[in-house]
Amino acid sequence: MTPLPYALSSKNWIGKASAGAILGFSFAIALSGLLAWFGPGGLLGGINKLQVNMWLVSPVWVAVLSVCFLFKNGWSAWMWLGLLNCICFGALYGGRFLFF
Repeated sequence: MTPLPYALSSKNWIGKASAGAILGFSFAIALSGLLAWFGPGGLLGGINKLQVNMWLVSPVWVAVLSVCFLFKNGWSAWMWLGLLNCICFGALYGGRFLFF
């Protein structure tokens, strides 16, 4: 396993944690929306698909919140997670009008 090019530290943990909590939640909502619209069966794929979409938010949010501490600082966490949110919400917004 190769070491990280920078040392991990506990500095700026509030910036990393707030990015993971706020932007991680919005990313989880966007990912759930993408699965709802473009997953198997379309938007109304049945009760099981609705349950998967509902329960998908928590594990994705926790995963992002856990990984956000691997960023170098809070600013890079906000930047990269913000970019990821823009891409996912852009795909969600654009794809709904493109395909339906």
